[in-house]
Amino acid sequence: MKKFNKLVILCLFLVVSVNASSELNEDLLSQTKKDILDYSYKKSIQDSQKLEKDWINPVTYKYSYNNGEKYTTQKSFISISQPVFKSGGIFSAIKYAHSLQKYTKTNIDTQRKELIKQIVNLLFQIKNTDITIDKQKLLIKNAKLDIIRKKEQVLGGVLDASFLDNAILDSNTKQNSLIDLELQRQTLVNNLSSLSSKKYDELELPILKMIHNKEFLDKNIYIKKAKEDIDTSYWTKKTIVSNYLPTVNFTSDFTKYHEIDNNPSLSEKSATNIGFNITIPFDIKYSNTIQSSKIEYLQKKATLKDKENEEINLFKNSLAKIESLDKKIEISKNDVVLYESLLTQMIELQSIGEKTETDVQTMTNSKSIKSLDIKSLNVEKQIELLEIYSRVENE
Repeated sequence: MKKFNKLVILCLFLVVSVNASSELNEDLLSQTKKDILDYSYKKSIQDSQKLEKDWINPVTYKYSYNNGEKYTTQKSFISISQPVFKSGGIFSAIKYAHSLQKYTKTNIDTQRKELIKQIVNLLFQIKNTDITIDKQKLLIKNAKLDIIRKKEQVLGGVLDASFLDNAILDSNTKQNSLIDLELQRQTLVNNLSSLSSKKYDELELPILKMIHNKEFLDKNIYIKKAKEDIDTSYWTKKTIVSNYLPTVNFTSDFTKYHEIDNNPSLSEKSATNIGFNITIPFDIKYSNTIQSSKIEYLQKKATLKDKENEEINLFKNSLAKIESLDKKIEISKNDVVLYESLLTQMIELQSIGEKTETDVQTMTNSKSIKSLDIKSLNVEKQIELLEIYSRVENE
């Protein structure tokens, strides 16, 4: 943990933020995806309310009609057997229902976050593919310029024809790669349409920045879910224990005869009985069931620690990856400066006839390719930061 904190100190100047003009919320999702999540959430509410009432037994109503040889009778029978004390089981059952609803809601929020992450990730991939396509077009231009140069050299007897053949093959390979990139881009756009109802050109790319480690852990949705899982397991354990303890039940039944056909054995047309009973279950599996629930609870607590370690390592790896990308960006920036210097010299040499327009154009394209490399690396940084963003709760 100390090493982790030292690593984070290097990034204290970074603050979590998302460009205010960017909307990284469920508005990105298609209506179908939103409906599925909303239905899941509404169902969880109903399931929770049902669990809250599970300790309440139903009232039983029974109607009977008997057409005998001597008498015809009709009667209604209502029976109630309701626990009023379950050694803490009623309270535990209600708390379990509440904790399960919280866990389910967090799980649905996690799914929502994951879908939004997929959409934004596709946006970044499309952007990166666009950059790669621009680079590929410049590479094709350079390859065609190389063909012109090789052709002049072959016709002038400076090079063998095999050099020109290789240049033509290289140009064809680069053009085929461009076709593959355009297909890849279309596939990404199609994949985006299955998740979002908005078109690619309607969506604005976000600008994500690093988050501080404390905020990352405090707002981490996966850690939150693991904590809520512990709470749910705790109340499950309490409920299971109460099932093997004494229960006091209020009982009542009411019998109403609608027709007794002057049957002398039925002197009363109605009768009511009220009482209570105490039940104590004796189950040979008692010890195993209780121990199993306790072990599951301890397992959930261990899972939380494991999840915290996983998230810390993920954060550390993201920092390391971003640091690596920053170094590559710095190298590419230096290359751009170098190409600018070379281009200036080449233009000067062209003015005195020592370099051709083809050479200058090739160098210009190469400089532009390096500039595009920087853009591509920055997009890779955003994709890495997206992994962090997707694990943090919204405000």
